This record gives sequence, structure tokens and C-alpha cells, in this order.
Amino acid sequence: MASDPHFLDYVMEQAGLGQALAARRMFGEYGLYLDGRFVAVVADNQLFLKPTDAARELLPTIAEAPPYPGARPWLQLDEALDDPELLRRLLKATAVALPPPGTASRGRSAPGKSRAQGSSPGTRDRS
Repeated sequence: MASDPHFLDYVMEQAGLGQALAARRMFGEYGLYLDGRFVAVVADNQLFLKPTDAARELLPTIAEAPPYPGARPWLQLDEALDDPELLRRLLKATAVALPPPGTASRGRSAPGKSRAQGSSPGTRDRS
């Protein structure tokens, strides 16, 4: 079930982060980006935050659920929606804990070079 645009408006208003927080349509739902970092998903009229240690430390109780079928569990922020200050702190802490947009993560190779193409130090490609 797709999220109601009014629910998305409510989340954005409660967060109170202005232009720093952007919503983009994703597969009938919404991805939330804070300063360019993908931090949360609005799905089925619920808010799911990327799981980070920084966010877990701020939550009084932790509830996890997958935002969509087949996904890993994310932090489900039902109660935080009623506390705008906590919601802002959670979104900001999550953004800071994530790598900047456009940087390699999870051990990915540099652009244009796959792991199979990599050469060991001190050797040169002689093709």
C-alpha cells in the first residue's frame, strides 16, 4: 500500500529541517534525504530510519521492521513522530553516521576498476 502524501507532509513538518530534508518518490513510496544522505523511508504510512548505532543510542525503545518485503529491518519511528526534537536529532545523527553522498562504501572498488581488474602493487598492466 502506498503512503498517503498527507502522511509524508506530516513527517516533513514534524522533522522541521526545511530544505535540508528532501523526499523523493521510490517504488510508490518515499525516500528521505538529509543533506544528500539517504536516511529514511516512508512506507505504508510509517517512518523507517536507517539503522545506525548513533540513532539507537537516542531511542528510548527500539522497534525494528522491514520497510518493504524482503528488506532488512530498519528502525521504526512511530513514537518519535510525536516528538519533533527527537525526530530531528535522530535524522541528523543518522546522516552524520553515514558516508557522504558519492563516496564508495561497503568495500566497493574505485570507479572504473573492478576487483578482478585490480593489479597488485608494483605491477603494471602490460596489455
